[in-house]
Amino acid sequence: MAGVRDFHLPRYYQIPSVGLYLEQVTRYISDMLAPIQENCITNSMVSNYVKKKLISNPHKKQYDRDQIACLIFIAAAKSVLSLDDLKQMIELQRQTYPTQWAYDYFCEELEGTLAFVFGLRQNSTEIDSDPFDEKTMLRSVVIALSYKTYLEKYLAVIKEEGVPGQDPADIVPAHNEKSGAFARDQKEEAQTPDCVEAQTKIP
Repeated sequence: MAGVRDFHLPRYYQIPSVGLYLEQVTRYISDMLAPIQENCITNSMVSNYVKKKLISNPHKKQYDRDQIACLIFIAAAKSVLSLDDLKQMIELQRQTYPTQWAYDYFCEELEGTLAFVFGLRQNSTEIDSDPFDEKTMLRSVVIALSYKTYLEKYLAVIKEEGVPGQDPADIVPAHNEKSGAFARDQKEEAQTPDCVEAQTKIP
């Protein structure tokens, strides 16, 4: 869990303002997403995103802040969305919100939801309550990504260490009626001390 505990994405104005070359971009994004994903982006992937017009062409082989912010979102969300769906969401975002606002909103939502899913926060707090469809879709992507990340890390723990005397099905996050989201309830009577110990070992 240490990796998730320390997970933080750079905000828009923390992304390098000078253009980055392809190798620099993939290294930068890979480092940012390493706590939750491995091998999330490669040079060929970026070239493919340009070809499919998910992002614009680099200027003099350099990628600017807007393009890097978009690539961070794509690299994170592609595990739960197809490229066609990603393209549709990005086009919708461009019609409704500037890249800076949309990207920072995504970062805050992802960090907060991951903390909630991994039991590092008691409640799932929304940044705002605007009922716009675009925000609802983005939150849905973030929730799917967060639970997929939890499941992958938890299964990795089982594979490496095992969970003696505990059915993995019993350790799936329980539904939290109060928050309206899925969350681990460590006070559940059916949950054993071995289970709680295993959860704290998630990298």
